Amino acid sequence: QVQLVESGGGLVQPGGSLRLTCAASGSIEGINGMAWYRQAPGKQRELVAGISSGGSTNYADSVKGRFTISRDNAKKTVYLQMNSLKPEDPAVYYCTAALAHGLGLYDYWGQGTQVTVSS
Repeated sequence: QVQLVESGGGLVQPGGSLRLTCAASGSIEGINGMAWYRQAPGKQRELVAGISSGGSTNYADSVKGRFTISRDNAKKTVYLQMNSLKPEDPAVYYCTAALAHGLGLYDYWGQGTQVTVSS
């Protein structure tokens, strides 16, 4: 079964750091773009950061300079290093990836991981 599984969320104080991990599993033949989104209560899901298969990255303005997205293709994993976390960062964070298997390329989403920032 092809799936994405996230981990690394939790409670952190303002100014603290967390590292989110998202691993793809199953009979995957390749991975195209990967990204992290987040959704806070009452708000729409928003793009946080994305990374192409070649390693090009893009970030939401609100996280530039604080968050870093990276990927390990051998491990089929994408990471989100979050530093200097702010009170406006709490949300459920979701990873998404375009996974190649069978005869096509399909978008998958993880189950989400909660990030809470509180003193």
